[in-house]
Amino acid sequence: MKNEVLSSVIQKLQNPPVADYQILANALKFCAAISDKMLGKALHSSVIKLGHHSCQFVIKGLLNMYAKCKDLDQCQKLFGRIKCSDIVMWNIVLSGFAGSRLHEVEMGRMFNSMQRMHYPKPSSVTLAIVIPVLARSGALESGKSVHCYAVKHGLDCETLVGNAFISMYAKSGNFSDAEATFHGISLKDVVSWNAMIAGFIENKLTDSAFKLFRLMLRGSVLPNYATIANILPICSSLGGIDGYHLGRQMHCYVLRRTELLSEVTVVNALLSCYLRVGNFEGAETLFRNMKGKDMVSWNSIIAGYAANGEWSKTLDFFSEFTKEEMNGPDSITLMSILPACSQLNNVLIGKQIHGYVIRHHFLHQDISVINALINFYAKCGNIIEAYDIFLWTSNKDLISWNTMLDALAENQLHDEFINLLKRMFREGMKPDSITLLAAVRYFGNISRMDKVKEAHGFSVRSSILLNYSEPTLVNALLDAYAKCCNLNYANRIFENLSGSKNIVTCNSMISGFVTYGLHEDAHSIFKGMTERDLTTWNLMVRAYAENDCPDQAVSLFTELQHHKMRPDAMSILSFLPVCAQMASSNLLKQCHAYVIRAFLDDVYLNGALIDVYSKCATLGYAYKLFQSSPVKDLVMFTAMVGGYAIHGMGEEALGIFYHMLEMDFKPDHVIITTVLSACSHAGLVDEGLKIFDSMEKMHQIKPSMEHYACVVDLLARGGRIKDAFSFVTQMPFQADADIWGTLLGGCKIHQEVGMASATADRLFQVNSNDIGNYIVMSNLYAANARWDGVLEIRRSIKRRDLKKPVGCSWIEVERNKSVFAAGDYSHPQRRLIYETLRVLDEQIKNLYEYDI
Repeated sequence: MKNEVLSSVIQKLQNPPVADYQILANALKFCAAISDKMLGKALHSSVIKLGHHSCQFVIKGLLNMYAKCKDLDQCQKLFGRIKCSDIVMWNIVLSGFAGSRLHEVEMGRMFNSMQRMHYPKPSSVTLAIVIPVLARSGALESGKSVHCYAVKHGLDCETLVGNAFISMYAKSGNFSDAEATFHGISLKDVVSWNAMIAGFIENKLTDSAFKLFRLMLRGSVLPNYATIANILPICSSLGGIDGYHLGRQMHCYVLRRTELLSEVTVVNALLSCYLRVGNFEGAETLFRNMKGKDMVSWNSIIAGYAANGEWSKTLDFFSEFTKEEMNGPDSITLMSILPACSQLNNVLIGKQIHGYVIRHHFLHQDISVINALINFYAKCGNIIEAYDIFLWTSNKDLISWNTMLDALAENQLHDEFINLLKRMFREGMKPDSITLLAAVRYFGNISRMDKVKEAHGFSVRSSILLNYSEPTLVNALLDAYAKCCNLNYANRIFENLSGSKNIVTCNSMISGFVTYGLHEDAHSIFKGMTERDLTTWNLMVRAYAENDCPDQAVSLFTELQHHKMRPDAMSILSFLPVCAQMASSNLLKQCHAYVIRAFLDDVYLNGALIDVYSKCATLGYAYKLFQSSPVKDLVMFTAMVGGYAIHGMGEEALGIFYHMLEMDFKPDHVIITTVLSACSHAGLVDEGLKIFDSMEKMHQIKPSMEHYACVVDLLARGGRIKDAFSFVTQMPFQADADIWGTLLGGCKIHQEVGMASATADRLFQVNSNDIGNYIVMSNLYAANARWDGVLEIRRSIKRRDLKKPVGCSWIEVERNKSVFAAGDYSHPQRRLIYETLRVLDEQIKNLYEYDI
């Protein structure tokens, strides 16, 4: 193409149909259009040879060519040799300098020189060139000086100049001057309105932008594609129903303006707006009806579905895109697709994309794409491939390091995480708050207090945690110190936060106190909070529930609802233990009813409800819920087996257990313990032993001390005391107090005094401070008239100063709980209770005498 142009120019110069200077000027204009400096220089040589270097028409063409080709040094040199330059020449050179950030200072000097000269005077075009550069460099004072010059010479009212000043003031946030300039323009065009609207949007003054847009709609100047493309992102930023309706109204306006509908920029903005407000149906319809889809259109629809977690749809549109006659996916496309592949665990497509990246050098050099690939392989569990990509990447940035560190932490690769962190320092890559966040969370999860302290110290020394200005990192530190059992450190950080405490920070501290049973400390933070979210309330309900304070938990749960907060699944899970502590089936039924009304369809919640129904002696409700749940998990099966176990219904418990095995659920150690307990209470010795034997053989579960204790209880309750004793002595580890206590209880049931004595000797060696074991032995001796043994036991109790805890029971009547403790006569209805008991006692005696 260039050669053809050059030969054509030479031919025309040899046989000129018009003046040869015009041919050269047109050729130079062509060079400027295609930014071909080499051809332009060749033409410059022809200009000199032909003696046209003094022709202003040609000189302007040369200046324009050098300016457009970014050869500003040559442009300036040529301009310096011109003896008599006019305003057009000045504007050409200024325009060239304005397009280069490296020459902004030189442009300023040149403009100042022009102002000092009597000729030529800056024109409106000159000001329109200079003002955007001043705005871009933040030189507001210089801009104001230029504005004074414009006012002095009557240029400020010209539309072109006024628009430039509006944009400058708006971008700097000086809206009083921007509005004054806007109102001062006599003939406002669409650019005037767009500049003002864009300024409001850039400074997040969305209400002002909308107000001005409505005013524009009522005027004579119609919005163009740029106006609509500016306004639509505001609609989507509102979100929810407001954003949805505004987006539809804008769409209606565009439909009425057919020239706007043909602008792909406007349709792309509409598409993006619909996707951000969740109107997928509207977005897809709009996309399907687009006549000229470009790369932005495809990226918008793909990224929109990806951002909303519609992973399958994302891949569907990507598959459709690959069949179109486009240039292929770019970096934006790939960064939307790779997360979809990892979420769907679609390794095949991810690897195909990896191959595509390798084949296209421009993508392989794009570090954002490489980071997305590392993250994809890490999320799919292929850490080796992720690490290989990371190592072979020469232009790693901080995001690359953070992505890899996060992947190693998530997969609990301790040595690899430490080594990579050390390597990061060795290679001179300075960590940021994200790096430290990953480190603090990881070391907190594995309870490495020393490493948490190191990360904390580094964050302070490197000013990343200056004045605790990084709330996410502060919260992670609080959580890590709490997990490392150092609430003192956590509390010290919390106290130093002073006025910068937020809900998340307070919740982190409350969570730490709750975990270690310090509910009073948690409550003191709770009381001092001016603002609370649902997590705060859930934590406090859990705190009281776990610390045997059911009344406070109920009060707090009621208060939560009075604050117009809707309990979620976590709220109910935190509160259910309270129902179990109070044995309140009425309160439990209210929770269950709320779960149904609020559509809290959660399999873990159903398991917890079944468990508490069983503990509240309403096994019928537990079974109905179990049967009606379409999705069952191991927790639900365990809860149902446990419910039957509590009520001595061993056959039913075994039925649920075997049904679970038929459904190909793999049992864990918890349900094995539960079913062994059920067999023990129901006297199903052989069934229990069979299940114990199957643990390692069939289910690859190594028995723990708890499982051995269940077998001891199974044999002892079944009367096989000698087998139980032999089983205990042959265990692969030393029996603890619970196992010897279980065997002692079996001896008591079957009046095995000899075995009980031998068992008690072993038990008192392991635990000599449990008064319950002494009482069991004393009762056993008394039942067999072994008074010397009774006396010895009583001496041991007195010698160790052991005291029996007060017996306590409670009952719920008409939603009111009554508590009874041994020796306590404080109940307000005690007279009525004792009178009723006296009457019942007399009636029993009468019935007994009548039977005789």
